Amino acid sequence: MGNRLSKIYTRTGDKGETGLGTNDRVSKADLRIEAIGTLDELNSAIGLVRAYMDEQDALQTVLARIQHDLFDLGGELAMPGFELLRPEPIAELEAHIDTLNADLPALKDFILPGGDKVTAHMHMARTICRRGERVLVAMASDGNEHKIAMQYLNRLSDLLFVMGRVTGRREGGQEILWDSRLKEKGA
Repeated sequence: MGNRLSKIYTRTGDKGETGLGTNDRVSKADLRIEAIGTLDELNSAIGLVRAYMDEQDALQTVLARIQHDLFDLGGELAMPGFELLRPEPIAELEAHIDTLNADLPALKDFILPGGDKVTAHMHMARTICRRGERVLVAMASDGNEHKIAMQYLNRLSDLLFVMGRVTGRREGGQEILWDSRLKEKGA
């Protein structure tokens, strides 16, 4: 690991720039910094989900691993030209999706985000993850493609959705299905 922060404020970002792991300076409005910030927000949202969960919940271990992966991904983005995330975590996400989804009923309608605190925060984490994926897609259009990272975030948002379904149905809870007003009008 690189340098440790012994002083929290440095004043080096006071003019709207920040440093990358390569010591390059970029605007805080740069898409790369937007992506790093979105991953930080996602990681915090997952931390909030975990704070509301029972410590013995089997999903805790999966979510903790994901938080570490997100730090790896943030590090990768902070060091242009480096790839820290490998394809194996994507396969792990897919395995978790398959396992958790096997016991869920098929969906016929959209689900409204909400439910108990864990489920609502799980859906919030999912939407932040989708935003992170969109930022990476925008970066790719500028020539900064992170294929594995985009795949990882795509699978992660799917996993967070399935986890939201699992937690929403626990202890007799029900998923709230979308009831479109268009249905009433026969559209």
